[in-house]
Amino acid sequence: MTSTQTLLVTGGGIGIGRATALAFARAGYHVVVTDVLETEGRAVADAISAGGGSASFMAMDVRSSARVDAVVAAVNAERGAIDALVLNAGIAHKVPLTELSDARWDHTLDIDLKGMFRVARAALPAMRQRRAGAVVCLTSLMGLAWGWSEHVHYSAAKAGVIGLMRGLAAEVAADGVRVNAVSPGYVRTAQLLSEEHSLGPAGTELAAGRVPLGRIGEPEDIADVILFLASSQARYVTGQVIVADGGLAISPQ
Repeated sequence: MTSTQTLLVTGGGIGIGRATALAFARAGYHVVVTDVLETEGRAVADAISAGGGSASFMAMDVRSSARVDAVVAAVNAERGAIDALVLNAGIAHKVPLTELSDARWDHTLDIDLKGMFRVARAALPAMRQRRAGAVVCLTSLMGLAWGWSEHVHYSAAKAGVIGLMRGLAAEVAADGVRVNAVSPGYVRTAQLLSEEHSLGPAGTELAAGRVPLGRIGEPEDIADVILFLASSQARYVTGQVIVADGGLAISPQ
């Protein structure tokens, strides 16, 4: 048990997850970085430690209930209940509807939606028992306000994240635990820059012209919103989706 607050972040090795780990470390949290990408995840934890922060890495595939349960149990045993839980792990693969098999559908939802459920199910009992804590789920404009051609499975999963978040928020509010979601727009990550599955570099630069604030989001832009939702500054906020998209969803372009 420790007095230092603890963050557990899924998909913490790259992108928004990495930026979130670094932001919480700067705020004084002990950061538990989890990811299936072991090299990248360990590098984030090592960078935090090298900078004078406190961090550890644990390999975790959110598709495995057994592994999720083991990781959360180990963190609880060492650190006490998790203070902030950021459910970020996800994939987005472009698949035309005519090629969207049951297996491809299930693969995306197993990670992007059920993976969040598995981690929340494991972590929430200790948080509820302690009557404190915050959970932040990562959804997307593609599950909130837009559809995404050739990403039906992804849009469905991210819409499901919003329902999952609201159901959890309603169930655990009386125990002092808050659950919210962040909906990013275009963010400069490996996913967005993928030619195969998303906009690619050229498409990303074109998309910047459609954002009212005039630029593509950076992972740090989203990480700071997540940090706010996990902090006492958001103590009266639960069950909400905070859109961080530079005004994209309200733009007439």
